[in-house]
Amino acid sequence: MFNKLRSDIGCILDRDPAARSWWEVLTCYPGLHAIYIHKLARWFWLRGLRWLGRFTSHIGRWLTGIEIHPGAQIGSCVFIDHGQGVVIGETAEVGDGCTIYQGVTLGGTSLYPGTKRHPTLGAGVIVAAGAKVLGGFTVGDGARIGANAVVLKEVPAGATVVGVPGRIVKGEGAERDARFAAYGVGNEFEDPHAKAIQALVAYTEELEQRLRRLEAGESPEKDKNIRIVK
Repeated sequence: MFNKLRSDIGCILDRDPAARSWWEVLTCYPGLHAIYIHKLARWFWLRGLRWLGRFTSHIGRWLTGIEIHPGAQIGSCVFIDHGQGVVIGETAEVGDGCTIYQGVTLGGTSLYPGTKRHPTLGAGVIVAAGAKVLGGFTVGDGARIGANAVVLKEVPAGATVVGVPGRIVKGEGAERDARFAAYGVGNEFEDPHAKAIQALVAYTEELEQRLRRLEAGESPEKDKNIRIVK
């Protein structure tokens, strides 16, 4: 038990530069508190004490702002950073070494009891602030879900997903993908949709400049080098 607690505190110290000591983590990190309250709630749940499990979970939500259903499976060294507003549903599974930020929902899209309604996160997955992962599919090992993304289908291992609905964007090589990136998306990831919008904005600015020159009576010869966006 104490070895497990030491390991969980160590993973927080490794991933959060704001954490200065094990005592600070132990006393001031609601994500750690929520995980251990969940362990107690799940102990009751698995022994058929369903109401007591739910009540313990409810107390944990009240104390930490993090709601984890006692039926959910949480792996080792899971770090819930900040944590306010995190919701993890009954059939969700969170793999070892995952990082979950505030406002994340691991929710279900089915209303049928007894079915796999909530997502499974593989090992080392990062789910950034405000992201919603909805459905009974799998997010592969090492995947990253960007801030405020809404993910409705399976995510391959190592992929990075952004946007609404979530879409996969590619990084610049496996070496970069292997590094820890706070909030899921580092500067090395470029969204092709964002790049296209930026190109259109630049083209519009060029057209506006050309129009102003024409209105001023300047020669259009200066505009021969204007690029055409197709």
